[in-house]
Amino acid sequence: MKLTNKTAIVTGGGRDIGRACALKLAKEGAAVAINYFSSSEGADSAVAEIQAAGGKAFALQGDLNTQAGVDALVGKTVAEFGGIDVLVNNTGGLIARKTISEMSLEHWNAVMDLNLTSTFLMVKACIPHLKHGAIVNLASQAGRDGGGPGSVAYATSKGAVMTMTRGLAKELGPNVRVNALCPGMIDTDFHNIHTADAARRGFEASAPVKRQGVPEDVANLVLFLACDDSAFITGANVDINGGMVFS
Repeated sequence: MKLTNKTAIVTGGGRDIGRACALKLAKEGAAVAINYFSSSEGADSAVAEIQAAGGKAFALQGDLNTQAGVDALVGKTVAEFGGIDVLVNNTGGLIARKTISEMSLEHWNAVMDLNLTSTFLMVKACIPHLKHGAIVNLASQAGRDGGGPGSVAYATSKGAVMTMTRGLAKELGPNVRVNALCPGMIDTDFHNIHTADAARRGFEASAPVKRQGVPEDVANLVLFLACDDSAFITGANVDINGGMVFS
């Protein structure tokens, strides 16, 4: 197994990509701390599945836009598992599609907090305990191309995550590698809520792979970037989009 005797934190781990990452890392031997905000059922079932297979895991509710939520997660992880080797910053979201002209400052700040500030807070809190290992951030294709209609705030926040990733790779190397993923059309609640079905069918017809991605596709790449198979990769923002730029 690729992560035997390692400890991983997965934020936003109660559903979709985050849950798939928690299960994948645990399958490869990691003890996993799963943060969730509202998806308690998915987080708890992931813990049960990991423990049934002989692994170690816990789930903890928390708002990672707050220092208290971050400190509680990091503190419990260190207390229960003895340290941190892998941090997967998956917490994030669009919140709602709004053009700049209809966007309030409150909405802008909420998107930045959810996608960017939470990542900053988690990295900062984990650094004292992350002596050797990897950070994997979840950015987005929107960070490269500006996103679809009404997603300027989201795209800006994810572009900032990509830039943060490159800067952190310089700051934390050589002992900690930092990379990010830029997912495209992945079959998750994000697109169930924010993307029209016709657009998703159009993607499937046009993409070279002729399908949407699934959370397990992303989890496989997260594992690669979290383990020593990617020992010479840092500061990279890796596309995972089925060969299709769609927005």
